[in-house]
Amino acid sequence: MNGKTLVEKIFEAHVGKPVKPGEIVTVNVDLCLMQDGTGPLTVRQLMKLDNTRVVNPKRTVIFLDHAAPSPRRELSNDHKFLRDFASQAGVLIAEVGEGICHQIINERFTRPGDILVGADSHTCTGGALGAFATGMGSTDVAMAIGTGKTWFRVPEVYKVILNGNLSHGVFAKDIILFLIGQIGAEGANYKALEFSGKTVSLLDIEERLTIANMAVEAGAKCGIFPSDHRTEAFLVRQGRKEDFSKIEADVDALYEKTIPLDVSTLEPMVASPHAVDNAHPVSQVAGEKIHQVLIGTCTNGNLSDIEIAAKILRGKKCHSKVRLIVSPASRQVYLKALKKGYLETIVEAGGVVMNPGCGPCVGVHLGVLGDGEACLSTQNRNFKGRMGNPEGLIFLSSPATAAATALRGEISDPREYFS
Repeated sequence: MNGKTLVEKIFEAHVGKPVKPGEIVTVNVDLCLMQDGTGPLTVRQLMKLDNTRVVNPKRTVIFLDHAAPSPRRELSNDHKFLRDFASQAGVLIAEVGEGICHQIINERFTRPGDILVGADSHTCTGGALGAFATGMGSTDVAMAIGTGKTWFRVPEVYKVILNGNLSHGVFAKDIILFLIGQIGAEGANYKALEFSGKTVSLLDIEERLTIANMAVEAGAKCGIFPSDHRTEAFLVRQGRKEDFSKIEADVDALYEKTIPLDVSTLEPMVASPHAVDNAHPVSQVAGEKIHQVLIGTCTNGNLSDIEIAAKILRGKKCHSKVRLIVSPASRQVYLKALKKGYLETIVEAGGVVMNPGCGPCVGVHLGVLGDGEACLSTQNRNFKGRMGNPEGLIFLSSPATAAATALRGEISDPREYFS
């Protein structure tokens, strides 16, 4: 009998019997999230079903992060609606300023082996902790909240084997941009990307969060890592040691496809407009003029991301024609970056530090581009109009490449700052 993948092990634990790829199963859901963009629809769908009962209120979380603070009356009323529902239903709510849903859910709630569903496509970030985490439509999430269950087609699994050591100036963001560039934006549709190999043990949870976050940009249902000593260390730092359990795939597990990747050969990567899989080594796009740089978002707003940017910016000034915006992913990250002096360094370099939240990434407010302007961002999507203006151009990169670009005013290779 063959061994089991991580996905199969998690599903079997929730179904109570063996499962196989392609099988339709009904599972108990451990954790649900919604945010202020999709949350109002989720709650209204729940009300349409004449059911405002929440099966597991202490594991259902609403996040006010996409328009935070609210810039318009309509969005303020949505916030009020969600606050009222949270109070009535007894669910948890993360208020304006606490941070981005995908950051906080993993800081505070996600456990290895959980099934996490969220009304946001980047819910897959939770795979960094060894959870099966995936985004779903608002109606599906409403049903999961109201019944405690949902159904899945068990996804086939692609095994991504990471080996080698990253060169100085190359980071987790470069790994996932390269991978998406290789397999394409639809290259893993409804598949699970399971990350393994010797490099995985070298990646801390913040780096794994970046990679898992962008699995959906290849069409994947989830991106998942084994739960190991790095996972345990992260949960201990968060005061959640009791949430740790070790989960890893069997050595004889069967996969639909195996994708080997020697990370030691990677260069810093940049995804050009208007597709995430339009990815190239930085050398191919170096010199492209940039008007705005964004460092943060749910993809690269962790403390290590801000630390990297601050090290490059320390004692220097941003280019006179570049606006640098930095947004920590959570209040916890913000406070730590503040205490360590990283935010002071960024402000002294000419940057603007924003409150934790989604801000410019979703184009609801803050940092909207002008016509013809280009932004180099550490976010996960560069779709046309993503940052609030379809006439703007969005390039994607690591925080290191972004910081180097902020100094030069054009896309620049960050490796010179790591020599």
